[in-house]
Amino acid sequence: MSPIHHGNTDASPTTQNKMDWTSQADKKNPRNWSRLRKTLSTLIICSIGFTTTLGASIYAPGHAQVQAEFHVSTTISLLPLSAYSLGLAFGPMISSPLSETFGRKFVYLLTLPLCDIFLLGAGFARNITSLIICRFLAGVFAAPGVSVAAATISDFTAPGERVVPLAAYYAVPFIGSSIGPLIGGFAVQERGWRWTSWVVLIMAGVFHPLALFLRESYKATILQKRARKGLVEDGLGVQVGESVSETNLLRLRRFVTSTIARPVHMLATEPLVGFICLYTGFQFALLYTFVVASPWVFKTVYGFSSLSFIGLAVGCLVAPFILISMDSVLRNKKIAVRRGQESQGFHPERKLYTALYGSLVLPIALFWFGWSARPDVHWISPIIAQGTALLGSILIYVPCNFYMLDVYGSKYGASASGASSLSRYSLSAAFPLFVTQMYEALGVGWATSVLGFAALIMAPIPWLFYYYGPRLRARSSYEHGT
Repeated sequence: MSPIHHGNTDASPTTQNKMDWTSQADKKNPRNWSRLRKTLSTLIICSIGFTTTLGASIYAPGHAQVQAEFHVSTTISLLPLSAYSLGLAFGPMISSPLSETFGRKFVYLLTLPLCDIFLLGAGFARNITSLIICRFLAGVFAAPGVSVAAATISDFTAPGERVVPLAAYYAVPFIGSSIGPLIGGFAVQERGWRWTSWVVLIMAGVFHPLALFLRESYKATILQKRARKGLVEDGLGVQVGESVSETNLLRLRRFVTSTIARPVHMLATEPLVGFICLYTGFQFALLYTFVVASPWVFKTVYGFSSLSFIGLAVGCLVAPFILISMDSVLRNKKIAVRRGQESQGFHPERKLYTALYGSLVLPIALFWFGWSARPDVHWISPIIAQGTALLGSILIYVPCNFYMLDVYGSKYGASASGASSLSRYSLSAAFPLFVTQMYEALGVGWATSVLGFAALIMAPIPWLFYYYGPRLRARSSYEHGT
């Protein structure tokens, strides 16, 4: 499969002239949108992403009621939690490249209503099988809320403008997933497990229709529409039907034969994507480990579980402020990738600077949590440790995703994000199925230490890319850009 597409070289001169921005001030260029439109678009995208990720974890407190109602084991009752994450993992394999073929807005408008239909089905499920299937399909169609969103923001923001909107956006999956169990616990206690679907559906009813107000932001789609419009304006209307038909046919064939597999291809052939996605996937799996294990840990050790998610929520809320502050410091000091290297120019490795600190904070916090969660140590210590661990995770996750987006630009950024979604949600689907058994078998200290050692093994990843990223980028078969 050839990852780089050069377009149709037989296009007419009229069409070719319309396949790029007319100037830097071109009004159709999303990067020339007003600040208000960029801000509102970012808020809409973040609200959709928040709803998507809250829907993933909100079910967790309800699994005990599902277990009792449908007479299944604990592992089976957790499958609907994993099924939604699995849907978020595989959905981007279609939605991300689809957005690079037909445009971002098309994907939002196509998939979000389908997500809502299957959330409705999950709420009315009468057996465990239908609940698992409906939550899986809801996750598949909710996937653009997390896989296409980052590329959409990159479409209308230049690299120097991305830190604030993307820091806010990348924190959203952690915030949604960490707050989900809090909301779900209240809903389950007051109304029953089916309200874990109704709450998400109510939020979707508020936020999903806002996608109608998004403008198309993908450059290729905007320019293709301009070219077709130009054919009519230039008196070539007789050819327009055939041109549009042929273009759509080529786009569909390209989508089916190559782009549907692009995220997987990038995972397998791009070391940058493969290792970054493994590392960021582990960060997200840690979050779901805490979502499932924290109530068990605090109930077993301290006799309560109601406060077990406070550390996660605080860590998520603090992280964006640290990321934005660090970016401000880096801008002022203009830190280069290496000593003596010029700080100007295209050096996306600078985005990994914060991840270097996160890679050190994370394993320390995990060992702290594992060995401080004891009856003779006050419960606030593991709560703080848990929040610090999630803070470290976000300090890794966000810069690493920044890095991939800067490297692959708007053209292949959605596919890189799709690869990231595939890895992180595959791992977050798997971890809840064994994490409770692991903690029961090994105890809190050693079970968390296993995670800490895994974090230590992967800690060199951002350091390697920070220093050797330019060489790896030079060997890539995919186009790079901003």
